[in-house]
Amino acid sequence: MTDRILTEADEGKRVLNVDGTAVGRIVEVTDGRGYVVADPTVLETIKARLGWGDVTAEAHPLDEGSIEEITDDAVRLRGTL
Repeated sequence: MTDRILTEADEGKRVLNVDGTAVGRIVEVTDGRGYVVADPTVLETIKARLGWGDVTAEAHPLDEGSIEEITDDAVRLRGTL
């Protein structure tokens, strides 16, 4: 999958900077906008994969303009988060 529009199926995926460094995980997707938590806990990661993630004060919004590629297991950014 190489589309750049996030869906709920992307919740729980790792987010990688342009250099491949993991910077967080998608905890929720709402209306095509993802929310990334840097270094989430194991519980936050599991909740996101189950679709139970929450947007918290620590979550960074991520829109399709920031995304280079969405693969089966990660979201690669055009730059850095």
